[in-house]
Amino acid sequence: MADWKDQDKDLIFALDIGTRSVVGIVGRPVGDRLKVMDVEMAEHGKRAMMDGQIDDIRQVGALARTVTEQLESRLGIRLERVCVAAAGRALRTQVGSFSLELPEEQSIDAEQISQLEAGAVSAAEEALQSDGGNRKQMFLVGYTVAQYRLDNYPLSNLQFHTGRKVEADVVATFLPGEVVESLYAAMREAGLQVASMTLEPIAAMNAAIPAELRLLNLALVDIGAGTTDIALCRDGSVVGYTMATVAGDEITEAIMRSYLVDFKTAEEVKRALGESEDLIRCRNILGQEERVSPAEAAEVIQEPMNKLAEAIAKQILGVNGSAPSAVFLAGGGSKLSGLRERVAEKLEMDEKRVAIAGNNYALSAFSDTLELERPEYATPLGIAISAGLGLLNDSYVVMLNGQSAKLFRNGVLTLRDILLMNGYSYADMVGKTGKSLNLTVDGKRVVLRGEPAVPAVLQVNGEEAALSTLVHAGDHIRFIPARNGESAHRTLEELLGPGFFGKALVNNGQVPLNTPLEQGDVVLTMRQTPPAAFHPEPPPAAPQPSRPAAAPAARPSGLHITLNGEALELPAKENGSHYYLMDLLEYSGIDFEHLDRAVRLEVNGKAQGFQYQLKAQDSVVISLE
Repeated sequence: MADWKDQDKDLIFALDIGTRSVVGIVGRPVGDRLKVMDVEMAEHGKRAMMDGQIDDIRQVGALARTVTEQLESRLGIRLERVCVAAAGRALRTQVGSFSLELPEEQSIDAEQISQLEAGAVSAAEEALQSDGGNRKQMFLVGYTVAQYRLDNYPLSNLQFHTGRKVEADVVATFLPGEVVESLYAAMREAGLQVASMTLEPIAAMNAAIPAELRLLNLALVDIGAGTTDIALCRDGSVVGYTMATVAGDEITEAIMRSYLVDFKTAEEVKRALGESEDLIRCRNILGQEERVSPAEAAEVIQEPMNKLAEAIAKQILGVNGSAPSAVFLAGGGSKLSGLRERVAEKLEMDEKRVAIAGNNYALSAFSDTLELERPEYATPLGIAISAGLGLLNDSYVVMLNGQSAKLFRNGVLTLRDILLMNGYSYADMVGKTGKSLNLTVDGKRVVLRGEPAVPAVLQVNGEEAALSTLVHAGDHIRFIPARNGESAHRTLEELLGPGFFGKALVNNGQVPLNTPLEQGDVVLTMRQTPPAAFHPEPPPAAPQPSRPAAAPAARPSGLHITLNGEALELPAKENGSHYYLMDLLEYSGIDFEHLDRAVRLEVNGKAQGFQYQLKAQDSVVISLE
């Protein structure tokens, strides 16, 4: 072991964690193909996977470790980084929309488009969360933009156009967090670091139907033990994924019921079908020897095989709308005798247009010593091809805040994609301005703005980066989420300011000046002139020649009014200032601390505000409505 080489950056190690087995492939790119150096397969001793989902993490990890050690010992290489794929059964697809209002008409740049798409993906995730009960972590697998709009006008590309309002509709695909986390946990149990992750149907498509063939409308059907994954391509790109819950296990279970054998024995009988006309010897659960006729066993599986073919055809037609130009069957279940013809029948296609996958592997992979054309190699070979030939930009580790980032998507990856794939939302990237506080002050609408968001920290390899920055293998990302700004808050005293002198009501009630104001509060003020500041008398002046004494200044007189039908004499204010309607509140007899109705304010039969300046003989009404 001391002489073993380390896994260099070009060496690809792929593991396909299937319901029935774990398959490992090691290879390295040579030109535009992957040279496969070794393959190893081992079956689960008992059911550790349920329909493609890991059930027993320790058992799966142990089997993955066994496969890894077999490859290591034969190659003399210490394998540390692994490429894997998640089962397609748990995929969730959701539409999301988002819009951005720009402060002024301007040219749309890549960063604004990134923010727009991130917001739409986050909206799609929120819609998924609202469909269920408890909130679950969801990991983005990929998304496509269905429509852009600029100032309500539909466009296929926003960049460099000028406008004020931009919108995007996306179709986003997610995997529940538990599916991803269980796969990562099993790899940690095996002592391996996940270098990249894709989806099983994407991987199988990359092996069985290389990109140069995808101008045709083709379907790839990967028949595993627990699920049947389906991917469809057209016009050069993958246009849809789906899956059927019927798969190879249904065939096995029909044999179990018919011959009273255990699952492992039934699997052996299934594999022997079509290989020979000889009787298949096995032992049932009663300990009795069974001699199974291949023709008889073929009859036993007709019904479940028919259901499998019907399920495949239904899913293909549901996504594609019609029968494709050709269908490729992959996975161990594809070798079932008669299934190819049955699928062609259900799709009403020529049998020649339904084929077993494997013939096209040679376009992307080769080996000097191994036979690679087996249909069950579609997914493991596809995982290795995807990583080794750069079909996944995430072929190797990208570090996010010191941890290996979870990566799924085909093609180039931006910083925005990485963050969305690792559970961050639009709000984490951009932040939100704090909520405004809307008030009515003396009849006028006043909006107190919240604090702006604290921007996120976005760095790639120590350099400041934007959401639209492309991320490459080996990059180190540092991300500190944005913090939402503080919501606007004011007390009555802060609103009125330190220079305010007079009285104020909040929602027709008197409250302490330190009362926090709330959304929609109505504030009425009565400003008064503060009393003159005290000035000490100057020292006596030197005696002057006597002059005639001046008449004493006249003191201001009081104010006579009528309040609620009763005469009221108001004494003159010390500073000589005027009386206002607010000054009469204390004479009204109303308990303003415990108001349950609005207050009616009238002067001489007309509604007035607290700021009304009283005049002699005014008739005032202050009463509850």
